[in-house]
This record gives sequence, structure tokens and C-alpha cells, in this order.
Amino acid sequence: MNSKRKLFGTDGIRGQANEYPMTGEVAMALGRALTHVARQNGGRKSPKIVIGKDTRLSGYMLETAIASGICSMGGEVMLVGPMPTPGISFITSSMRADAGVVISASHNPYFDNGIKLFWSDGYKLPDDVELELEQMILKDSGWNGQTPTGNAIGKAIRIDDALGRYIVELKHTFPRELSLDGVNMVLDCANGAAYKVAPAVFEELGANVIAIGTSPNGSNINENCGALHPDKAAIKVLETKADVGITLDGDADRLILVDERSQVVDGDAVMALCASHMIKEGSLNDNTVVTTVMSNLGLDKAIKKLGGKVVRTAVGDRYVVEAMRNGNYNLGGEQSGHLIFSDHSTTGDGVLAALQILAIMVKERKPLSELAGGIMQRIPQCLLSFQVAKRVPLEKCPATQAAITKCEEILGDNGRVFVRYSGTEAKARVLVEGPDKSEINGYAEDIRQTLISELAE
Repeated sequence: MNSKRKLFGTDGIRGQANEYPMTGEVAMALGRALTHVARQNGGRKSPKIVIGKDTRLSGYMLETAIASGICSMGGEVMLVGPMPTPGISFITSSMRADAGVVISASHNPYFDNGIKLFWSDGYKLPDDVELELEQMILKDSGWNGQTPTGNAIGKAIRIDDALGRYIVELKHTFPRELSLDGVNMVLDCANGAAYKVAPAVFEELGANVIAIGTSPNGSNINENCGALHPDKAAIKVLETKADVGITLDGDADRLILVDERSQVVDGDAVMALCASHMIKEGSLNDNTVVTTVMSNLGLDKAIKKLGGKVVRTAVGDRYVVEAMRNGNYNLGGEQSGHLIFSDHSTTGDGVLAALQILAIMVKERKPLSELAGGIMQRIPQCLLSFQVAKRVPLEKCPATQAAITKCEEILGDNGRVFVRYSGTEAKARVLVEGPDKSEINGYAEDIRQTLISELAE
């Protein structure tokens, strides 16, 4: 991520709604800037820009502000309402819009919100374009002479069939010769953007869906449900004797699975399972999986044993996608559940990923526990995530650097240490991997306490 950026993090702009930078004023300035850049990029006099959102109360405020900024610059707004982030990416591309806007803070609590941006091809904007937009937003002046008047002012229209279009697209990613008839699933939509789309997709393919987390009220998104809290689906799986539990996050670009024994199957395990199947089929490009530095080292060993390799990137699904595009790879993701199947989509898609796993289960006629259980042997890992009041560059925290170096020297080639600030929340994360669980827990806690003390000085 470009360190010069002040507004954009690893996944767009994010913060507490109605506090800077997640305000109506910034949103309107972003609408203006995006329209200006989209006009230059696409050459269309009146750029078409799709706006979608998740189910947060603040989405109404930000949607109106961004739309106003776009219209004030002569753009045409296409409103799709609540829809998963990957659905907005798809609609942007399929309707040949110039750009797409997603109003969502993904896995964050309801009082936060965020803005993610897509280009006309359905891919997230690169760092240099985000930096250009940021500079224009921070100025938000000098538009006189560029803002249209009269009938050149933009307009907003609603795309009423957007959900239907996306549902059809998702169903096309599931093999036509297969069916979900007889599959019993628990589906937790996190009271988020997929609360209508996801149940419809699985039911139309024949599954018996026990849906939870489908009653959004503006403030219950991600609240003790969804991919952040798969334990709720795990309990339901046992209660209903379901074959699988599928949990999504607030904007449905993440997937965490629960097997029929109520065991959680995270993004690393899903990538290992899919890679194994794709290598056997000969469909995994260059036998390569792309993931971030946060994924368990057990994934590398599992893929190597299968005859493949792992390419690692910085944290953030946009960087995974970038590496996939550069290397022409077709499977990537994050331990957190962002999973990218580039043969079908330009970004992480929880529902699409679930369909790929379900297809394997149906083809192999095996339960998820059996399919996922024997492929990857996880190396003990401790990940601590904690609030920080400020962000001092880690290279300027000598005590923390010393604690990291000490840990690395002890672990040697048998483990690793990774410390970073979150790109989407006011948090720091400490990850330590090694052969002994209790020891790495102690190392991680020492580093955490050292960083907290150093930041407090």
C-alpha cells in the first residue's frame, strides 16, 4: 500500500460513519472526483457510475452524498441498493458502467462504514488512481467552470433487476450437470448485503436452506453472526443435522465454512481443498495459489506436496487479485475468507466460493470434513488483534523491533513473525507461527505488550 495515501487503506476509505473521513462532505467530494477521473479514463461525456451498499443505517446518508457529487459533475448514477460487493463489481462490468461504488465497511461493526471503488472492468482501482482521487478530494475546490448547469447536470436511476442479474450470474458458475438436491445447509448472511441474494441462489439450485442472519435492521450487521462468528452456524448445523454451514460477512465477499461436525473451515483450508481438486483436474493455472503473508505456513507445505506452489502478497484481497492478474493465476485468497476464482469473478465472492466447494462435495460424494481434513496440516499459529490509539511506524518502535528479532532468532526456520497495523480498523495485529503452541502464544503476547507500551509513550 502506498504510504503517501491519507484516506484510502487496504480496502477503500473506512471509518466511523458521520465522523471524518466517513462524512457526507467527503462522500460528495469523492463523487465529484470519481466522475471527473472516470470521464478522463473512459471518454464518455456523462460517465455512468453504479452505486450499491450493504445494510448499514449510514448507507442512506453516504449513498445520497456520493450520488449528489456524481450528478453535480454531469454523471449518471445507477442505484442498485443493498447488494454484495462482488455483485456490484459484476453489475458495473456487465452494464458497461464507467465505475462502481460500494458503500460498505465489510466485516466492521455497524457504526463504521466505508467506500470501495471499481473500474469499468470490475476490478478495484489501483493505488495510483486512489492517490489521484484522494488529492482531488482533499482539495475539493477548483470545480468552477467544470461543473455543468442546465440539462447537463446528471441524474440518478434505479436498476430494479440488478439482484436478479447477479443471481443468474452466480448460478452459471455452478456446473450445469450438478444439482444441490438433497443438500441441507445452514446459511448465515450476517444481516448484511447478501440477505436476499444468497438464499435465492442456493434454493434455486435445489438446496434445503436454513437461513439465519437475514433480518437486517441497520444496526445488526455482523453482530454475533456471519463469518466473524461462525460458532452460531456451527451450533445450528448440529441442531439441524445439516451437511454444511456457510457463513458470509456483511458485504458477502468473505466465506467461512462449517463442516457437518461443526468444525470451522477457514480460507486457508478452502484454498488447499480447491487447489487439490483443481490440480487433479488440470485446471489450476501453473499449479499456483496466491495468498497473503497472513496465511498459515501449512498451506505452503500442503500445496507443495500436491505438486504446486504458493505466491504471497501484502495483506488485502486487492493485492491478491493484482498478483493473480500479473501471473495469470486463477485461484487466490486470504485466511480470513476472501476467495478469488478468477475464471468466474474479478474479486472475492463468498457465495461464488461456496458454490465451488459445494460442487466438489457433490462430485466427490464426500462430506466436507473428509474433503478438507486430510489435505492441510496447520502449523500452530497465534494471531492477536488489538486496538491502538495511534499508529507509529513500526520501524520507529525500537523495543518492538527488538522483541520481534528475538522471537525470530528463537524460531529460526521453524516459524515466523509478522506484525502490522490493520488497513481497515484502528488495530494492530501480531502473528507468530511455530512448532509449540504455548511458546508462540507467549512470544505473541510479549510483542503485543511491548508495542502497546511503546505506543503509549
